[in-house]
Amino acid sequence: MIEAYLAHEAERAAQGIPALPLSPEQTADLCTLLEAPPAGKEEFLLNLLKNRVSPGVDPAAKVKAEFLAGILNGSKKSPLVSKVDAVRILGTMIGGYNVTPLVEALKVADLADEAACALSGMTLVYDGFDQVVALSGSNAAAKKVLQSWADAEWFTKRPGVPETIKVKVFKVEA
Repeated sequence: MIEAYLAHEAERAAQGIPALPLSPEQTADLCTLLEAPPAGKEEFLLNLLKNRVSPGVDPAAKVKAEFLAGILNGSKKSPLVSKVDAVRILGTMIGGYNVTPLVEALKVADLADEAACALSGMTLVYDGFDQVVALSGSNAAAKKVLQSWADAEWFTKRPGVPETIKVKVFKVEA
């Protein structure tokens, strides 16, 4: 998998374009490698997991989210990805397949604050919203997420628009 990806990356670089995101099959192979990473490839594999799998509801994102959920529930192990790391990586996936594992992480004392931080930046939570509302009655982290959503922190914490934006306009005669 590693050699095939590097060849693909080199081929695309020769064309002046970035490599394609990982396919579901490549992502599954990557997740298997992360459970027992080859020596010297640890950072490369983590970079692929974090940056080369499409976020959201892409089929490869489902594979990634299921792997990270497995780390959270203990059915999977990786020397490179701790439970806290898994929550942080799930938090970068925008919404979709990552929401349920993050809501479940709200229930785990050691992960609740990290999960709350991750969920606070998301708006694509679908049915996860109802789960967070139900959990907020007895869970401080879930209550924190609801307050963050109510305060629109997912928007207000983003950098502002620059005062000046320089552009070039080209006029093409038809």
